[in-house]
Amino acid sequence: MSMFSMNPRDLKRAMKRLGIDVRELEGVRSVTITLEDKELIIRAPQVIVMKAQGQKIYQIMGGKEEVLERAPEIKEVKFSEEDIRFVMEQTGVSRDEAIKALEEADGDIAQAILLLTSGE
Repeated sequence: MSMFSMNPRDLKRAMKRLGIDVRELEGVRSVTITLEDKELIIRAPQVIVMKAQGQKIYQIMGGKEEVLERAPEIKEVKFSEEDIRFVMEQTGVSRDEAIKALEEADGDIAQAILLLTSGE
């Protein structure tokens, strides 16, 4: 008899013998998977949790899938344009690298320049 033709109770017992605990999460209304540019929302799914060797595996089945497109996040710049340009001119790095160095240096221009030039 193949594993897939077993009734659910026998399958659960067989998994238990292998050290795998299987249970269904009750009352799940939705599952959201967040990607870089969108979210997948699965409404009214059946969710099975399998525990084996200290790990949890979530299996999501059924339900209605909804895709929400997300606008790209706009990074808030905390530093003046002058400070960013000055760091770029002094070190020859890109705008993003200058901003990252200023963030690491908590806005200290001299420290940001040192961070960028000390690796040369």
